[in-house]
Amino acid sequence: MSTLPPRAGRRCHNALNPLHSALYFSPDLGKELAGIGITDSSAAYFAARSAAMGAVGAGTVTATFYNFNHELVARHVPAVWDTASPGQVLAARLRAADSTLRRLLGEEIITSPEMAEAAQLALRATEGCTRHARPLYAAHADLPVPDQPHLAYWHAATLLREHRGDAHLAALVAAGLDPLEALVSHTATGKGMAPRWILVTRGWRRTDWEAASERLRERGLLTAEGELTQEGTALRAGVEESTDRMDLAPYEHLGGAGVARLTELGRGFLATAFAAGAFPAEATG
Repeated sequence: MSTLPPRAGRRCHNALNPLHSALYFSPDLGKELAGIGITDSSAAYFAARSAAMGAVGAGTVTATFYNFNHELVARHVPAVWDTASPGQVLAARLRAADSTLRRLLGEEIITSPEMAEAAQLALRATEGCTRHARPLYAAHADLPVPDQPHLAYWHAATLLREHRGDAHLAALVAAGLDPLEALVSHTATGKGMAPRWILVTRGWRRTDWEAASERLRERGLLTAEGELTQEGTALRAGVEESTDRMDLAPYEHLGGAGVARLTELGRGFLATAFAAGAFPAEATG
């Protein structure tokens, strides 16, 4: 039995994860990776997020990222490692995280006692994470913690993101949602990315999207208009609740007061980042 309020871990994750994710929308990441020879945006994303696992092949990236078309992944991986090593990519990623956070948050927040406190709380939460059956988390857990508080906070947010993400993939598989069905049903909740953004960035075709939608309709999960049915809503809620259960340990380890404070601090940082234009409107519009 959890000692935390219902969904406290999910709320904390939702406060921390977007600031980590902002890096992938940042021009700073593209600039840093272009500096080491990686100029394609898809190759940059695959390299930046998978580099902690080493020079892995396309199969590993497709398996751990889940909702990308394998054809798109194989177009860039493992060829990207001929351009730059995982170590070079990780160093470039950290430089980009530094410049992105400084631009989005400003020096006053970067050097504030609140940032140092948030980093300490987030790192304490990661002490409750576990490596088993969590490949992306486990790979990132082997990386050193940066010295500067804002980068330590970003690093901890990365660990917590991938810990929950690995669990979420298990929940999607258990729910019988393939990669594109997961995307279609998530978008139908009103909280996912815009379909046109998904098709461009994930490598799927409109016909693939329509076929996945039809499969969900046949299961009684999606209406003809593309909205979730009662059964579809319940299935998506079940996926999130299952993910919550598998991702509870770090937040239980931190404790109720720590989770509440970390959520408060994270929301404050996130509001500032949103106001500074951290995310493109076309991703969700």
